[in-house]
Amino acid sequence: MHLAYPAVLSALLFCTGVYGVLARRNAILVLMSVELMLNAVNLNLVAFDVWLSRAAEETLHSGQALTLFTIAIAAAEIGIGLAIVLAVHRNRGTSDIDKLRDTAEGHGLDGPDDPDDPDDPDDPGDPAVPGGPDTDTPATGTAAEKAEATA
Repeated sequence: MHLAYPAVLSALLFCTGVYGVLARRNAILVLMSVELMLNAVNLNLVAFDVWLSRAAEETLHSGQALTLFTIAIAAAEIGIGLAIVLAVHRNRGTSDIDKLRDTAEGHGLDGPDDPDDPDDPDDPGDPAVPGGPDTDTPATGTAAEKAEATA
């Protein structure tokens, strides 16, 4: 068998994993895409080990040994990753990556224009502020919210 066949298959797997990491919003699907990328690397390691062992008289099979270590590290990574995703899902109620970006340091809204600040006296969501949700003025928002406000 030529080296090109597993190399092309590995490239396709790796590209599928990269697409999954870049396009998916669910954290579990992103972890699965990372596993696809690791499996593509493992396939390359084994294929090149077999290809190089044909030329060498003494074979150490270092590519296959490295693949076993990579599989062990990937198993630990997926276990820790799933534990983190489950903990975040319990606390936040979602595993959507875009909704979790406010947890990163420096990306949250902290300051006077934080819409969820309960101590902000100018917050329109505060019931004590005129025009808040407990008044008779119609709410601004989607058409469904306006229909609920007038009903």
